[in-house]
Amino acid sequence: QGQLVESGGGLVQAGGSLRLSCAASGSFSRIVSMGWYRQPPGKQRELVATITSGGTPTVVDSVKGRFTISIDNAKKTVYLQMNSLKPEDTAVYYCNLQGLRLFQTLVRDYWGQGTQVTISS
Repeated sequence: QGQLVESGGGLVQAGGSLRLSCAASGSFSRIVSMGWYRQPPGKQRELVATITSGGTPTVVDSVKGRFTISIDNAKKTVYLQMNSLKPEDTAVYYCNLQGLRLFQTLVRDYWGQGTQVTISS
C-alpha cells in the first residue's frame, strides 16, 4: 500500500523554527491535496494546514502568519515551515494525503505515523 513518511520534528525553544516534511510513496495516480494535523497531549486531533496539488493553501487562524505550507508535486512531498513557535504548538504532527491509487475511482485519506514537536518555554 501507499505510505507517508514524516520528518523534521524535534525540541526547540519558544520563538524558534522547524520545517516538517512528508514524502508520499510513488504508488499514487493522483494527489488531490496534502496537509498537516496535530494532536496536543490529552486533546483531539486538529487541522493545521492543507494545500491542493495546484498550490492553493489553507491555514487555520491560530497559526496564520507563523506557519507556511507548500507542496512539491514532482517529489510528492508537502512541507510545513513553522516560525515563531509557541509552547501551545507542542503536539504530534500527522501528515495527511487525499488522493487515488492505481485503478481507484474514489478519493480516500492516507495518514503518516506522526512526528513529535516539542516547544519549551
